[in-house]
Amino acid sequence: MTEVAVQLELAFRLLVAAFLGAAIGAEREIHGHPAGMRTHLLVCVGSAAFTVLSIHAFSAFTTPNQLDPSRVAAQIVSGIGFLGAGAIIKDGPSIRGLTTAASLWATAAIGMGAGAGQYIVAAVAAAIVVFSLWPLNRIAERLHRADKAVLEIRVALDHLDALGEISGILAARRLDLLGVRTQRVGKGRYEADFDVRVRQGANATEALEQIERIPGVELASSDGPG
Repeated sequence: MTEVAVQLELAFRLLVAAFLGAAIGAEREIHGHPAGMRTHLLVCVGSAAFTVLSIHAFSAFTTPNQLDPSRVAAQIVSGIGFLGAGAIIKDGPSIRGLTTAASLWATAAIGMGAGAGQYIVAAVAAAIVVFSLWPLNRIAERLHRADKAVLEIRVALDHLDALGEISGILAARRLDLLGVRTQRVGKGRYEADFDVRVRQGANATEALEQIERIPGVELASSDGPG
């Protein structure tokens, strides 16, 4: 192949990476997640560009025994970890952004596949990622609605340290904590509302009894299945 043909082939790899990254990012964009089309496109194209450069850019300056394209690929994996960590947000006892971080990580791998010229692998991987983010998520939501109920628990407590103990009791009794809202109602007195998803087989009644036994905690009300 001539030098121009080689350059066109490498440019095409970047375009494929851009398209696949944008396709994944479109789902994140539609559902209002912070890392959308531009972020996923840039991650995918950047990974593809690093891969292309590691394979082709240094071959003229090194011998075949010295050239190791996998070294740059390994650094892509390390670097995307920092970017993924930035997408994870701790909101009280809840953690958000894990799926977006995982999609960025997978998008980097797809970009590496496109940069290496493995178009089918990259396209199939992108299709699986989009399926897991959209249709599979809809299926999971339906399963949650069909098999699980939501329990609202309101407690009055003397100190916020009790929140951790309450969270531990809920987790031990197979109750998923969806969110916590707290407000101060007096000097050294707080009120907390827990939104809890009750899994099948979970014992919500026993959990409530344990919460009531915590010193300084008073169960004000609970709405939902017992």
